[in-house]
Amino acid sequence: MNANKRLEIFTRLRAQNPHPTTELEYTTPFELLIAVLLSAQATDVSVNKATKRLYPVANTPQKIFDLGVDGLIPYIQTIGLFRTKAKNTIETCRIILEQHKGEVPRTREALEALPGVGRKTANVVLNTAFGEPTIAVDTHIFRVSNRTGIAPGKNVDIVEEKLLKFVPNDFKLDAHHWLILHGRYTCIARTPKCWNCMIADLCEFKQKTPLPDNV
Repeated sequence: MNANKRLEIFTRLRAQNPHPTTELEYTTPFELLIAVLLSAQATDVSVNKATKRLYPVANTPQKIFDLGVDGLIPYIQTIGLFRTKAKNTIETCRIILEQHKGEVPRTREALEALPGVGRKTANVVLNTAFGEPTIAVDTHIFRVSNRTGIAPGKNVDIVEEKLLKFVPNDFKLDAHHWLILHGRYTCIARTPKCWNCMIADLCEFKQKTPLPDNV
């Protein structure tokens, strides 16, 4: 895919959604961090349901740490891998309190040192909470990048590297959100909605899905 196509793709995505953001619900960088930590192998909807119960009771490192693992589990047990996530969350709170004065660290190295926080989670926090032009590659972004030809790669690291290289600078801050939303609602996994896609004429996916008979 050439640079002109990429520019037009992101121009259209921005025109449709000028101010995209995560579908996770949060009000502080710490709430976002915990929500993203909980979202691994889970839907944003399920995480939001859990944090709606949790955050009115505990939404700071100290308050969640004070719950302890056993106290936290009842709030998040509807989410997959909740026992592991509970342990990681409590340990993350401890480290933030002891090493970062109760504040979410703003560097990738410090974020990735937190239990349960990998590169993808760090990228989301850096981008969404702190306005860094990072691009977190999840399954949706990996699929869209490969299927469309925007940034093909065999693994998430290669796709991230290519996106950072190829996405025009003016669009990098919001590229993560546009691509994930496009993958979540239009360029879906099994049967992409090519017939309802605003960038179908620019996409290099050859087996485009025709308009279904029942639509």
